[in-house]
Amino acid sequence: MEEKNVKEVALSLGSNVGDSYQTLLSSLKDLSRFVDDMKVSSFYRTDPMDMKYQPDFINLAVAGKTSISPDALLKKVNSVEKKYGRARAIKYGPRTLDIDIILFGSEIVKRDDLVIPHPEFRKRLFVIEPLAEIAPEMKDPVDGKEVHEILKEARAHFSDRIEKL
Repeated sequence: MEEKNVKEVALSLGSNVGDSYQTLLSSLKDLSRFVDDMKVSSFYRTDPMDMKYQPDFINLAVAGKTSISPDALLKKVNSVEKKYGRARAIKYGPRTLDIDIILFGSEIVKRDDLVIPHPEFRKRLFVIEPLAEIAPEMKDPVDGKEVHEILKEARAHFSDRIEKL
């Protein structure tokens, strides 16, 4: 990988349909084809968002490096989701695999199909907690705050159930 084009990336993964652990573990192998030097957080059990009458989610975070563009990364993570049966039928509904791009170096992208940093990540302990475990110094390019600082603020404002497994 050519160093000048390498970006640090953060992804959030979640699953609550089927064998979530196996799906998440298998998807990490797929992600390793385009994310190098991967750090993987612990698994976390969390409540589902909004649609409460569904199984708990198993979540984790991945931080690593990539030389592909944000658009190429989006296509690749969507392809991995599809491989594991992801259907986009219900917003916040059950899913076999959900992969969100949280951070992509210092890039800020605002389009209908892609927003980086992820617009909701500061409000989601199931994203911030695992990410802080593996990449506490990673920065949000919008305000320059490090993930560990964002986590401290989020804990003061949100009380979502999150259980490290």
